Amino acid sequence: MNILLTGCAGFIGSHTLDRLLIDGHRVVGVDNFDSFYPRSLKEANIAKHVEDPNFELVEADLAELDTYAKIKCVANALVGGAGGVSSFDAIIHLAAKAGVRPSIEDPVGYLRANVIATQNLLEFARTENIKQFVFASSSSVYGVNPRVPWTEADAVLKPISPYASTKVSCELLGHVYSHLYGIRVLGLRFFTVFGPRQRPDLAINKFVRMIDAGEAIPVFGDGSTRRDYTFISDIISGIIGALNYNKTGYELVNLGNDQTITLSEMIATIEEVVGKNAIIDRKPQQPGDVPQTWADVSKAQELFGYVPKTSFSDGTKRFYDWWKQCPSLPV
Repeated sequence: MNILLTGCAGFIGSHTLDRLLIDGHRVVGVDNFDSFYPRSLKEANIAKHVEDPNFELVEADLAELDTYAKIKCVANALVGGAGGVSSFDAIIHLAAKAGVRPSIEDPVGYLRANVIATQNLLEFARTENIKQFVFASSSSVYGVNPRVPWTEADAVLKPISPYASTKVSCELLGHVYSHLYGIRVLGLRFFTVFGPRQRPDLAINKFVRMIDAGEAIPVFGDGSTRRDYTFISDIISGIIGALNYNKTGYELVNLGNDQTITLSEMIATIEEVVGKNAIIDRKPQQPGDVPQTWADVSKAQELFGYVPKTSFSDGTKRFYDWWKQCPSLPV
C-alpha cells in the first residue's frame, strides 16, 4: 500500500515505519521534529530509512495548511496519483503533542497541534479520497473512571487534562468525517506504551537512567497508582491490524495489555532488571494524573485478532538491553 504516516520519527511512529517498510509498503512520513525532546533522538529513530527508496520524509507542521501541498508533491513523486485517484491508500496519524502534565501549562498549543492538525488531516483525506484513517487516541480519554477494566462501550468520558480533551475532540472529528464522507476511521486508544526509543521524559526511561546512575527518582503520590503498560511491539501489531481492517466505518479500540502494574511494582521491576535499589524522592500527586488505567482489549481481539504478548517484566528487560547499548543518548 501507499501510506501517509504522521509522527514518523517519534517513538511509536518510528516503530510503525520500521514495520511498514518491512511489509513492503511505500511511505510518506511527516514529522515537525517538535522540540519537546532532542531532535537528534528522532533523527536516530529513522536514520536507517533515510536512503530507502520506499520512504520519503516531509518535515512540516500539520496545523499549517501549506503542509498539504508539500505532502502532495512528495507523494506524486514517490507513489504517483493522478486523474482524481488518491496517492494514498491509508493515513496512519500518530503525530501529536504528548504528555498530560505539559498540556496543563500549554493548553492552546495542544489544541493547535492535536485538534487543528487532525482536522486539517481529515480534510486532506476527504479532498484526496483517502478512505482508511487510523489515528492515535489515548487511554487518557477515560479520565477518572472507577469501572474497570475500561471498555469502549463506556460512553461516559471524563477527561481531566487538556491533552485528554484534545484526544476526545479528535475522536469526535473522526466520527463526523466517517459519517459524512464515508472515510473508515479507527481511533486507537493506546495504554502507556513503553519499549526501546521511548521518550526520555517518560517514567520507565527516566527511572532506568536515574536508578542506574544512583540518582533519586521523583515519585508522585504513594506508589499505588496503576497503569496498563503496553509494550511497543504489541501496539504495532494493533496498528497494523487496524490498517488492514475493512468492515465497519467507525471504531474506537483499546490497545493495552489487559493487566495493571502499580507504580511501586514498576519501580521494583526496574530495580530487579537494573540490579540496583532506587532512591525515592517522594512528591505530592500531580494534577491531571489519573489513579488507574486498565484496558479491556476484547474488542481489538474481535475486530483484528489483537493479542498482547509481552509481559511488563519482559518488556522492561528488553528496554534495558536496548538502553545499555546507547546510554549516552541526549535527554
